Amino acid sequence: MQILEVNDLSVSFTQYTSGLRQRTIKVIHGLHLSIQAGEVLAVVGSSGSGKSVLAHAIMGILPRNANINGTILYKGEAIDPARQAAIRGKEIAFIPQSVNYLDPLMQVGAQVRFSVQKGDPAIEQKKAFERYQLSPSVDKLYPFQLSGGMARRVLVSTATVSGARLVIADEPTPGLHPAVVQETLKQFRELADQGCAVLFITHDIESALPIADKVAVFYAGTTVEIASASDFSGEGHLLRHPYSKALWRALPQNEFLPIPGFQPHPDALPEGCLFAPRCGMATSECSRVRPEMRELRGGIARCTHAS
Repeated sequence: MQILEVNDLSVSFTQYTSGLRQRTIKVIHGLHLSIQAGEVLAVVGSSGSGKSVLAHAIMGILPRNANINGTILYKGEAIDPARQAAIRGKEIAFIPQSVNYLDPLMQVGAQVRFSVQKGDPAIEQKKAFERYQLSPSVDKLYPFQLSGGMARRVLVSTATVSGARLVIADEPTPGLHPAVVQETLKQFRELADQGCAVLFITHDIESALPIADKVAVFYAGTTVEIASASDFSGEGHLLRHPYSKALWRALPQNEFLPIPGFQPHPDALPEGCLFAPRCGMATSECSRVRPEMRELRGGIARCTHAS
């Protein structure tokens, strides 16, 4: 069953410059992805590629100066602000990148218990704290009394006890002990195996591959490739898009080859293919025409020359 489908999503922000002048910056454009029940979809890409903005758009927590176009479907139905508010925290759980999302005026144990939809809240909270190596005494602490790693484990606990059908995890593992990282990733995989859909946003491709079914690669605010996690292997010959291949080869455990140039700023995007200025395969056509997503060898890629 298709849990989430994002079609041609664009997100822009209206900002004031000097005086009362305004400008609009589009940070996401033409973005596509989908995720089914029982699936872990990893979303990877460099900073500024739109990963967190996508998560906030799905949750309906973008700031008021955001403008959204395109469609976001949850279980086949378009979601508007009213429906987002109704299912947020219940059917859709969010593990944010910032630990500041914890309520500073509520003990963290109570925050986790509040998220429990089925079963005894106290028992489920205790199980989650044991799983993520949080001592029972943490139950009575407030967020300001936690270390960054402890706060992040509380956030993960809150999402995993919720019984949500879609879990969106935005960089949930930085700062955690390796053993806790592995337990968190294992829990995401178990949630998917139980029928949940997991959208796992990360910079660390290597950590995502053991648990992911598919990987969506973002670049400059759009999807450039969606591939099976097994395609990220060897020298990357199974990948389709030049950026995906370059990203894979740039990892220290692979060839450690840097990608020349830099990702364009949202207000200075090239006319054609967004990756063309950095791509060794680019032709004059790439500078004029922005390619559409197309199916290729069991995956999807946004590239005229993808093979």
